[in-house]
Amino acid sequence: MLSILRRYRAGELSETEAEHLLRRTQLEELAGQAHLDLGRQARRGLPEVVLAAGKTPPDAARLTVRLAQEQGQGLASRLSAEHWSELEAEVGAAGLELHRHVNAARVLRPGFSPATVDARIAVITAGTSDLAVAEEVRMLALAGGIECRLVADVGVAGLHRLVAPLSRLLDWEPDVIVVAAGMDGVLPGLVAGLTDRPVIGVPVSTGYGLGGGGEAALLTMLQSCSTGLVTVNLDNGVGAGAAAVLIAARAARRGAEAVERRQSPPPPAPRPPEKAAPQL
Repeated sequence: MLSILRRYRAGELSETEAEHLLRRTQLEELAGQAHLDLGRQARRGLPEVVLAAGKTPPDAARLTVRLAQEQGQGLASRLSAEHWSELEAEVGAAGLELHRHVNAARVLRPGFSPATVDARIAVITAGTSDLAVAEEVRMLALAGGIECRLVADVGVAGLHRLVAPLSRLLDWEPDVIVVAAGMDGVLPGLVAGLTDRPVIGVPVSTGYGLGGGGEAALLTMLQSCSTGLVTVNLDNGVGAGAAAVLIAARAARRGAEAVERRQSPPPPAPRPPEKAAPQL
């Protein structure tokens, strides 16, 4: 929107053209079936993500490519093999860049990069089976211009595997930590009990037997003794990533505002009221 307003002010756009472009940043209809929310990034600091599951491969591909063409990047999640094939063809035909995140994708317009946010998000997985969900979190972080580090396969079955990687992550000073775990789902509560950072738990539908579809992991996180642990729904890496981006970006803004206040000169002291001259 700022770019459009600057172009209008510089005389590059007429009033009618500027109005048309501003309307398009809010909503765009595609084939009469889907409505792209092109104003979401400006409102919330988060881009729209196309949920490919439930959509035909051509529709999912067209929506993702249109987002990239309009906003510089288009995100898609829950991509099947058929979705990937269609998306690759659409991206190639449009001359865009495709970045894979296991079952999710980020499509970029050449030369585009989101505005950098001085924030950090850490992602931890209990096992390698949790990587698809964790990669959704990382995709949201990168789309938000936030630095992200991912540490995988440090579950509680071998507690010694967690100590050193977690210590290095905490030395990196992330603003928020996202922990994905299936099976018993213990790892998020353990991490939350060892740090003062906000921790978001993501139960993953890996396991076997009773509760093996992720129910056991979800209940464990909801019943955690570690206060402050918040939990999203099963396999909801996009939701966890969105929450982490909002938390980290808000922390960055507050930090920048605090620095600016410290660097600003103090306001001048009020002048004492002048005494009235005595009446003769």
